[in-house]
Amino acid sequence: MLHFSLENGVMMNERELFDALVSAPHEAAVSEVLERFDLVHLHEAWTPYGDNKSNYATVENQQSSAVPALVEKITNGIDAILERRCREEGIDPQSPEAPRSIPEAIQRFFPDRKHWDLQQNRRKQAAELQIVADGPKGNTSLLVYDNGVGQHPEDFPETFMSLLRGNKNDVHFVQGRYNMGGAGAVAFCGRSRFQLVASRRFGGSKRVGFTLLRKHPLTEEEGHRWKSTWYEYLVIDGKVPCFETDEIDVGLDGRNFGSGSLLKLYSYQLPKGTQMIQRDLNLSLNQYLFQPALPFLTVEKAERYPDNKALVTTVDGLHRRLEENDETVEDRFTLTSNTDKLGRLQVRVYVFKTRARGKDVKESKDYIRREYLKTNMSVLFSVNGQVQGHYTTEFITRTLKMNLLRDYLLIHVDCSEIDTEVRNNLFMASRDRLKRGDDAQELRKQRRQAHADEPRVDPAAEANLRSRRRPSRPPKQAQWPPAQGDCRRPPGGHADQTCLRTPTLSELLQAWGRWRAWGRDEDVPAA
Repeated sequence: MLHFSLENGVMMNERELFDALVSAPHEAAVSEVLERFDLVHLHEAWTPYGDNKSNYATVENQQSSAVPALVEKITNGIDAILERRCREEGIDPQSPEAPRSIPEAIQRFFPDRKHWDLQQNRRKQAAELQIVADGPKGNTSLLVYDNGVGQHPEDFPETFMSLLRGNKNDVHFVQGRYNMGGAGAVAFCGRSRFQLVASRRFGGSKRVGFTLLRKHPLTEEEGHRWKSTWYEYLVIDGKVPCFETDEIDVGLDGRNFGSGSLLKLYSYQLPKGTQMIQRDLNLSLNQYLFQPALPFLTVEKAERYPDNKALVTTVDGLHRRLEENDETVEDRFTLTSNTDKLGRLQVRVYVFKTRARGKDVKESKDYIRREYLKTNMSVLFSVNGQVQGHYTTEFITRTLKMNLLRDYLLIHVDCSEIDTEVRNNLFMASRDRLKRGDDAQELRKQRRQAHADEPRVDPAAEANLRSRRRPSRPPKQAQWPPAQGDCRRPPGGHADQTCLRTPTLSELLQAWGRWRAWGRDEDVPAA
């Protein structure tokens, strides 16, 4: 076993190097560890990520922001857990006997899933996949753990440290496909791009492999020779370092690390304003993972927030929050469309209350914006529960012409059943945004037309909003609105806040048209 000499003559081995790295709270501490081990400029200790020095563009041109990049790590963890369950059943994941979809895998490998509606059962399952915060406030590092299949140290170059190999392309019950999405998060790991990767194969192996990924620090000579830097990972004698041990305490909730994988993202560049991950980060994770195949935990540390009494939170997606929350959601309904060009789309529409949780209109709108529309994503397009593209409120105001509902409407479009080729043409390989191609334009056109062709909505919805959003002016026809409920602001009174009823979306368009006419002093058409 290779040992490292420190300046003071103290000797350390691979296990001590791992312990120093996994306990480092931020990138500056990692740099100190590398300095102590004389590894910073030791050329033979680093090898190119993906075995290619031209990897910089591949890594940097992934997800456009830190949260979708982190979502890829969570998705990879879910994939690893599903693969482990498959192998534990004695099934080759690439064989015809393996599940053909993620829902089928959940149904076959998690027979107790029907009990996940109970919080304690859901949390027990969620402990298999955790995100743990570390480091000081304002310089947060994230430890991502999954109790999945894991990898042997010698397999790292073909798995964790490979790019564009398509390792999962013939495994139908996992989300990953291109063998590059997980690389995106490293681009948000501080300035040095440090990311620790550790893993132990399930099934009784004692060996833990680990490596450190970083952006190569160019020397002056290299700066003249190379147009850009590259990403590289740590090796010892040309191999991924490893050591044998039993379980390791790395700060997980309720367990030690036994098998599966650990990733530590140092000084992760979370969105501005993110503090406690259970609140700020969870809101974004719930939105990007609208309905994850498996729940997971986010874990804060008491030393970071000593006054926080809820350090551990179960995250299971925005879908559950919307379906179970009648305090905020006024109505919800489903539309299904099936076209030759796009295939089958399942659309779920949520209309929020204008007065929610006993708050006034402004407080309610602020709450809805913060909890459900945090990133200005009003139309979500998902595949297997992971949001892979979105429209902003611009779609509500400009395409649907529903200006007054821009703060009260969320639309989820499930694209899981559309044709594979169409899906590839719709979404970027990074799975965080739509392409601007013909299929994406067709999708936008189809969504606009579908909402216009589905009659059945209470026209009082827009009336209810308009009565509070503009100076009161009685319409010319006293019978407006029709019998669903009078939403006008009576002289000296206030609009009725209970008349927002929305079985489907298109009549909101009709209501909007009628109220636009009313605003131009024209006669209001009959409903």
